[in-house]
Amino acid sequence: MKILIDIGHPAHVHYFRNFISIMRSKGHEFLIIARDKEVALYLLDYYNLQYVSRGKGRKGLLGKFFYIPVADILILRESIQFKPDIFLSFGSPYAAHVSWILRKPHIAFDDTEHAFFEHLLYVPFTKVILTPKNFRKNFGSKHFFFNSTMDLCYLQSKYFHPDKTILDYLKISEGEDYVLMRFVSWEASHDKGQKGVTLENRILAVNTISKYCKVFISSESKLPEELLQYQIKIPYEKMHDVLFFAKLYFGESGTMASEACILGTPAINIATSAELVGVFDDFISSDLMYVIPDNKKAINKAEELLQSTVLKRDSKKIANEFIYSRIDVTELMVWLIEQFPESVKTLKQNNDFQYTFLNKV
Repeated sequence: MKILIDIGHPAHVHYFRNFISIMRSKGHEFLIIARDKEVALYLLDYYNLQYVSRGKGRKGLLGKFFYIPVADILILRESIQFKPDIFLSFGSPYAAHVSWILRKPHIAFDDTEHAFFEHLLYVPFTKVILTPKNFRKNFGSKHFFFNSTMDLCYLQSKYFHPDKTILDYLKISEGEDYVLMRFVSWEASHDKGQKGVTLENRILAVNTISKYCKVFISSESKLPEELLQYQIKIPYEKMHDVLFFAKLYFGESGTMASEACILGTPAINIATSAELVGVFDDFISSDLMYVIPDNKKAINKAEELLQSTVLKRDSKKIANEFIYSRIDVTELMVWLIEQFPESVKTLKQNNDFQYTFLNKV
């Protein structure tokens, strides 16, 4: 089988890389199209995944609108040569459009309810959509809900093995506490109208949290001079190791907050958009994640959590219980694609078939 995957964000590399590895070992072929966004191409190179770049895309809704034909034409041209049997993506409008033109199925994963622009552009052209069970939209008969999160494609123990050498990079002793902060650029189309931490409160958060432990900052946007000393300097592929050993995550990235929870690191998610995302519900109810858009209240919560001596121990236990009550999304993906279209008929008849792929202790 020939499979085309469109990658639009660094997280998508992680969503699909284990699936690609398993499927290639079974003789399937891939064409990866990727947007040059943040470290997406770096990660593809790191994992030795060959790709065709579709450039950096455009900023702003108008720019994104004019980018559509550019990306569509590039993917169409590559598809005519590759002749894919199936298209796969995380909500890619461009893969959806080209699949529809070529009369090939497009299967999309999604977990972002407020991505209105993307939904308008990809849903009508997509054969199957799969989302976590707490997703707060319903796309009708083509939509299937699974009991897991996308993070489990790559962060459960089958796929992820934390590397203690990250502590050497950070100049941290084993057992020494630190907090990872993450600030985003707010340039994605689904970020329109949303906000996170003001500059004043970023500085206040660092000054407050650094009283308790070391602080490291990962930021998409340029940091002010007074925060540059906290900017983390590590190989990009080591970020999950940083999250694993951190005592607390504090930031605006929903993806990184969710990853932290899976790794047993409690997360304070400050973005206003977090209140729109159903996938966070289970993390919130189990006290792995705190969604607090009020900056001052979020900082106070960080102070409270950092004073606990059992925070990490309890969070690790809760995270493990979460993982082993969820399905392995990568295994679901392999079955879904290999057995398509019969796999879709099976899910329509019995969506509980997904528990065949329940994570094993």
